[in-house]
Amino acid sequence: MTRSFKFLPVLLLVSLLAACGGTTSSGTTNPTAASGDAAAAPTTASAAAAPVANGGPNTIVLGAYTTPREAYGKLIPLFKEQWKKQTGQDLTFQESYQGSGAQSRAIAEGFEADIAALSLEADITRIQKAGLITNDWKAGTYKGMVSDSVVAFAVRKGNPKAIKDWADLAKPGLQVLTPNPKTSGGAQWNILALYGAAKRGFVDGVAKDDDAAATGFLKSVLKNVTVMDKGARESITNFEQGVGDVAITYENEVRVGQMGGQDYELVIPRSSILIENPVALVDKYVDKHGNRKAAEAFVAFLFTPEAQNIFAQYGLRSVDPEVAKATAAQFPAVEDLFPIGYFGGWGEATPKYFGDDGVYTKAIAEVQQ
Repeated sequence: MTRSFKFLPVLLLVSLLAACGGTTSSGTTNPTAASGDAAAAPTTASAAAAPVANGGPNTIVLGAYTTPREAYGKLIPLFKEQWKKQTGQDLTFQESYQGSGAQSRAIAEGFEADIAALSLEADITRIQKAGLITNDWKAGTYKGMVSDSVVAFAVRKGNPKAIKDWADLAKPGLQVLTPNPKTSGGAQWNILALYGAAKRGFVDGVAKDDDAAATGFLKSVLKNVTVMDKGARESITNFEQGVGDVAITYENEVRVGQMGGQDYELVIPRSSILIENPVALVDKYVDKHGNRKAAEAFVAFLFTPEAQNIFAQYGLRSVDPEVAKATAAQFPAVEDLFPIGYFGGWGEATPKYFGDDGVYTKAIAEVQQ
């Protein structure tokens, strides 16, 4: 029997708004709702409606993944105010939010984003390989990583399915949500967190350091996946609408939802991967738009303690040690937190797990048969 996953359609109107953006009275593009509205519909540009950027000296075009939208909704007005005081210049921001992989491809293929704020390093590397990023974007103190998170679970109020750790996701009949790794960086983090936890001996019944056993566990969870959306935000929004028993997602997605009044609960597994989110200046488009000074200043601003505290307010773990220490009480410790380096970095992990002959690619093909 052939098993198919449900890919939820995105209205063309929403796609166009997220791509091009309706500019608010403050000059900040905000497609579907005021920034900071955690319960708002996702702002997503589809492949069929490629983003259009109208950059210029007084405009910064931000191409971002979906998850930190609320944080940027607070950061951007703050930066604009500071920039106005420092230079006397009014800035306009155009914002596009979609799955990290889809956003990365859009920029590489012509969406003129001045700044790429994505889920994972591999998506910045794609833009770099396209010849659009020529600066050493990893040269700073934090190697270009502007925020951290961990892979976690969103479960229904009261946790009726008793989901406490990775092994529970393989329970027969459980309905699991996770995005599509072909379009979502969050989805790739999810798969590697699951696989890594199994291989590191943190999944009951799965032998440690056994690739075959870890792959078998991956398949058992994929059999329970009922919906694969384009991005992490779409996935959690779908969960909020009552679909599924559990959503594998960024820790901060759950926290933002709870801030917006959602009553689902956060479960942190014993073992999870450290999510590191990069930001980079896209040199070719910055030079074309003539806004390098402002764009560089905005990227630098994101690493300030002020901005890092705002990221923390929206559930993202700070890369600044002092801010991380001050906000530590907000974020539960993970018993076994491992980095992407466990898989040899994205340069090795991408082809090995998500390439045409990758572990995940083969596993999902087998499950769908």
